[in-house]
Amino acid sequence: MREYSAPAIAAVADDENMSDVVWVNAERFGDTVSFRRQLDGSWRDVTAREFAAQVLSVAKGLVKAGIGQGDRVALMSKTRYEWTLIDFAIWAAGGVSVPIYETSSAEQAHWILTDSGAKVIVVETAEHTATVESVRGRLPELAHVFQIEGDKPAVEQLTELGGEIADDEVHTRRRTVASSDNATIVYTSGTTGRPKGVVLTHRNLLAEVRADTKAFPRLMEAGNSLLLFLPLAHILARAIALTAFSSRVTLGHTADIKELVADLGTFRPTFVVAVPRVFEKVYNGAKLKAHSGGKGKIFDAAEATAVAYSQAQDTGRTGLGLRLKHAVFDKLVYSKLRAALGGRCIAAVSGGAPLGARLAHFFRGIGVPVFEGYGLTETSAAANVNTVEAFKVGTVGRPVAGTSVRIAEDGEVLLKGDVVFGEYWNNPEATREALEDGWFHTGDLGELDDEGFLKITGRKKEIIVTAGGKNVAPSGLEDTLKANPLISQAMVVGDQRPFIGALVTIDEEFFPTWKSQNDKPESATVADLADDADLRAAVQEAVDAANTQVSQAESIKKFVILPNDFTEAGGEVTPSLKLKRNVVSKNYANAIEQLYAK
Repeated sequence: MREYSAPAIAAVADDENMSDVVWVNAERFGDTVSFRRQLDGSWRDVTAREFAAQVLSVAKGLVKAGIGQGDRVALMSKTRYEWTLIDFAIWAAGGVSVPIYETSSAEQAHWILTDSGAKVIVVETAEHTATVESVRGRLPELAHVFQIEGDKPAVEQLTELGGEIADDEVHTRRRTVASSDNATIVYTSGTTGRPKGVVLTHRNLLAEVRADTKAFPRLMEAGNSLLLFLPLAHILARAIALTAFSSRVTLGHTADIKELVADLGTFRPTFVVAVPRVFEKVYNGAKLKAHSGGKGKIFDAAEATAVAYSQAQDTGRTGLGLRLKHAVFDKLVYSKLRAALGGRCIAAVSGGAPLGARLAHFFRGIGVPVFEGYGLTETSAAANVNTVEAFKVGTVGRPVAGTSVRIAEDGEVLLKGDVVFGEYWNNPEATREALEDGWFHTGDLGELDDEGFLKITGRKKEIIVTAGGKNVAPSGLEDTLKANPLISQAMVVGDQRPFIGALVTIDEEFFPTWKSQNDKPESATVADLADDADLRAAVQEAVDAANTQVSQAESIKKFVILPNDFTEAGGEVTPSLKLKRNVVSKNYANAIEQLYAK
């Protein structure tokens, strides 16, 4: 058994809560630009003083709507300014916020609203209102539905509703909230069974904010900026947003991924937070553009130089020749890539899935290091993270301040500290299974080196045991496959089978380009070309690359190209794009049998 602990920082006091920072910022730094929000196609400043006034007004409306201490308020919306505003207003009113992914179905929303006992829900659109209304007859505790968009926006409606509530009533309420009180119930994506409600206290979130601030002192400097585009229903985006706001970093929100490049160009953030798929698309898009424009050789040489330059930083041996090549490519290639991120981006934070060593070296080599971390909803987001001072490619870094990591005898990663949750909502049995003497059993497998860096090697419940008795962790193979621009999703199979196989889906955005490059009919679908020799050869290249990472017994022997991608609507992936293996196995049972037919 191995263990590593990071020293604690300032303890969270019993009388602190997440709403405090709103008024601290307003009173001490009132003119600071806390947010820039998009209105009529341009970014408008919102000062700390203005934000506090809006939070107070919305909180008064929630009080008038019947929200008392500890009552739950659900929030179903894309990432936008109002999401953060309402989140803080819920806390100021003494309530507990319950995020719901805006892509959730009526039944998914019904489960979360029923299980949490939410009295109020704030939704974004008329479509969301219709979703809630379709199940409202089975929601006896739900008293109000407010809509952010429409003739009577939620913020305006709540402000009018609370007009007669005195300011002091809200301030008295928020000051009585203790750090041990519940702040939010975040429902896990649920790769198996119904989502569980993870209860996070104000202490959990404050500990995460302070740990992140210590981990990223350069990023969290007052005056820096962050553009949020991940769903705020996901704990990673929300935790970083709370940290940024607490550090007086200017926040922007955008949910339109199609306009992301344009928004990055006009907002010009100091840093961004994303999942690995976003970094893969940035890299693949740049490479594709270079090759299509006849500059493929230059890009490939620049890529190799960036990777070598990053690797050399680990050894401390960056020779003169490498530095000169890097300087040339910085002007020719790297500066353009940084410009695509707004021109001021000095770093990025990544989580949710492994980034991959080559991609990590590439981005560090072009001057935008990606600080890869690891955590779960149950750990208030990051429990481990790479930092400027402690960076090791291929790992998820050391534990954040005040957190301990332990590798159990069976290889499972255990975590302990103030960022670790205390219970699942209405589910004592699941709580007992997950927590033992304060240690959270993550379900992930990992390795811990002598310096405290953690490497995630797989998921305990996803281990495949072949007919020959070989244990195979599928996630590493799948992540390597998905790094290829042609592949969108991959699921490794082979439990109790004679060899390892894979189900592969094709990236819909890259597919037209691949068809053009390979002289395939423009109208051809993936289904039409599933058995095409050229397409299979391209996928085989990705499979061969993945197989180099494992032993012969663990390597993928056969694969099948599926006609459709895995989708959230089809129940095959969660809102955070995690595979629901049991659903995929059921939906594509025939394809799996096809792999082992002979």
